[in-house]
Amino acid sequence: MPLATLWIKPVAALITLGCGGSAGKEGPCSHIGAGVAAGVGQALRLNAELRKRLVACGVSAGFASVFGTPIAGAIYGVEMLAIGRIRHDFLFPGIVAGVTAFVVSRFWGVPYPQYHIAFDAGFTELLFLKTVLIGVLCGVAASWFVEALHLARQGFGWLGRRWALWPPLLPLLGGVLLALLLAVLPREYMGLSLPVMERALQGEAMPWLGFAFKIVLVAVTLGSGFYGGIVTPQFVIGAVLGGALAPLLGMHAAQGAAVGLVAVVASASNTPVAAVLMGVELFGGGSTLYVAGACVSAYLMVGHRSVYPAQQLAYPKAAWFTAPADQPVGHEKVQLSYGLLRWWREVVLPSWRRVRERMRRR
Repeated sequence: MPLATLWIKPVAALITLGCGGSAGKEGPCSHIGAGVAAGVGQALRLNAELRKRLVACGVSAGFASVFGTPIAGAIYGVEMLAIGRIRHDFLFPGIVAGVTAFVVSRFWGVPYPQYHIAFDAGFTELLFLKTVLIGVLCGVAASWFVEALHLARQGFGWLGRRWALWPPLLPLLGGVLLALLLAVLPREYMGLSLPVMERALQGEAMPWLGFAFKIVLVAVTLGSGFYGGIVTPQFVIGAVLGGALAPLLGMHAAQGAAVGLVAVVASASNTPVAAVLMGVELFGGGSTLYVAGACVSAYLMVGHRSVYPAQQLAYPKAAWFTAPADQPVGHEKVQLSYGLLRWWREVVLPSWRRVRERMRRR
């Protein structure tokens, strides 16, 4: 990683957020951690494998220092490398890096919010099923978020190639489009939108289309070339959507916002284990089972999509699919497994034919 990006990326993120671009703050922090780790690896002339471990530790440290979730931050830095695989040899250094970053940040007075979400003291099957349903819908929203980012990047890239535009003109066009959108969309979805997320976690009513507003603004901001984090927007999207859905299911709005917040992270980033641990660290142990149900269901619903184009697919998400290992998401060829096809041919089709034959006889 070029050492020059250690100051370029934070400055670019400050410009993005200071001017109203919709993005997150964890991106530059994780980039700083990864850049410093890469520089240390180069200075010590470590091999490629050890440098990869150091970079993962740097990402974990940056993530943990921003959100105050040292364990989830450590797992996130490892889990995001590949879908379906966690490098266990990365865990110990990642946890050490995440906890160290959290302790140092707290020593320097970095404030971390504390959320008190009231979940039932005893496990309730009905509430669990409701949170699973919220997870399913959050997975669908996460897939829209990923596709919107992809389309925005493709669209602005096409404009740049079609008209041979000077690269800095693309963010300029994106800024103009953001200004036009903010003439009709609520301005509270500009920037980090943390006040919106906090209101959702406090149980306030959320607008139905709030998550869609955030998706559009983030897609235009990052797709046009502005720089910023991509995890904080997932928090906001999930919290707003979960808070809007919860009253329909007879849940407290704050409960829906809490499980929605981590469910979108689990699905859009393909990091279900880190998202579950994040929910436990943010909302307490009483939320564990509900957070887990929402995260896993959302993770399955989003399919093989990711907000990180360079993320690799180590293993398909279901036994019904097969795919070559270690291919970037979007470039892999996921196919139905032979076992599923055989089951369909030998069991489903004959049964369907027998049913049709009986109906004809009647």
